[in-house]
Amino acid sequence: MRLKKKVRVFLIIILFLAAFLVAFLIWKGHKEKPTEVEEVKVINQVEKYGYNLKENKPEAYKKMFEELKEILNESTVDEEAYAKKIAEMFVYDFYSLEDKTAKTDIGGVEFISPAILENFLQNAQDTYYKYIESNVYNNRKQKLQVVKDITIDSIEKQSFTYGETTDENAYIIKVSWDYTDSQFSNYQKSATLVFIHEDIKLYLVELQ
Repeated sequence: MRLKKKVRVFLIIILFLAAFLVAFLIWKGHKEKPTEVEEVKVINQVEKYGYNLKENKPEAYKKMFEELKEILNESTVDEEAYAKKIAEMFVYDFYSLEDKTAKTDIGGVEFISPAILENFLQNAQDTYYKYIESNVYNNRKQKLQVVKDITIDSIEKQSFTYGETTDENAYIIKVSWDYTDSQFSNYQKSATLVFIHEDIKLYLVELQ
């Protein structure tokens, strides 16, 4: 009888220690869990047009944003210059992947028509952004491309119908570019962008 009692006491002690160890590991894991990723701050705006510049954008994009702001703050907006600048900004932001934190961090979305935004995001995640590794904690080793030397090859103003909407003064813009690293020289380096008007603002509705 004494032996059985000692065995029961021993088992109780083992179970208590095991429970304590599990509780300790759970507490330790919770304590060491990485902190929440802070929301990226907006550092500049073109309020009338609803364009926002976030602090994590590369310097090249920040410079383009300043140029866009100057164009849109003129008393009379040069609309062709506006169209060219957002075409340039879209190409840089969408096709440059190095600054993106994950495949869901899609560039150029500020210039996309709300009518096609959901499909655009899904298609981007399934194709061009599909293999981006997460860099939420700045530990990514993957080499990714950065756009440089963007050229507006041509710009035409013509009628364009999208869905039930026809814009008699849509902008058809052909753009070409290169990458900072020759490793990506076989990647896409040209596109045709179609922008239509929604009130005073131009939105991208087609990308070829």
